[in-house]
Amino acid sequence: MHIPSHFKIEDPLIIDQFIQDHGFATLISQGSPYPLATHIPLELETLPSGIQILHGHMSKSNPQWTYFAGHPFVLAVFMSPVHQYISSSWYRHANVSTWNYLSVQVSGRIRLIEGEKLKEALRRLTHKYEKHSEQPLEFDQLPPSVQNQMRGVAGFEIEIEKKEASFKLSQNRNEEDFANIIRELRKKGNPEADKMAELMIAAAQSKSNHV
Repeated sequence: MHIPSHFKIEDPLIIDQFIQDHGFATLISQGSPYPLATHIPLELETLPSGIQILHGHMSKSNPQWTYFAGHPFVLAVFMSPVHQYISSSWYRHANVSTWNYLSVQVSGRIRLIEGEKLKEALRRLTHKYEKHSEQPLEFDQLPPSVQNQMRGVAGFEIEIEKKEASFKLSQNRNEEDFANIIRELRKKGNPEADKMAELMIAAAQSKSNHV
């Protein structure tokens, strides 16, 4: 991923938290003749050895998994749902318009898993997304007929080799332009624009606290 220095995030704690918070990812891998991509939840795990793994699964009716053995190098893209068009009309000088966003890309080597290892991955994923429900489902309490549906999924884990993060939040703008962007975002009157303004302010405050 091309990341200008203004927007590059290198703190592993920030990157890992972003992956946990935005776990619905796009998994991209080699196909024939074109690359293949699937939108699926991925769960981050740090092993006692320090190695980090992404767990996931997809339907066996999806042909993407059949390429993993021969083409194990994959890319997972995690995006924040908050992103906004930034008009150059908001600056005090001529410039090009742009887009603010937050993204993490993870590169690694994928391998298929099955049996108890797959069951544990499904158990972890279920717990993550059910734990705040009023009546959370427990994977091990699902009837055998439901658990047997595991036969129809291809489980996998990705050993992470590289993580890259770009949080493009107008860090390259001067104070006046930055303030103008915040004001114009808030004038839109929609929750996504307000959230982008909040993220920009928080990033600017964090930067000033570390100077």
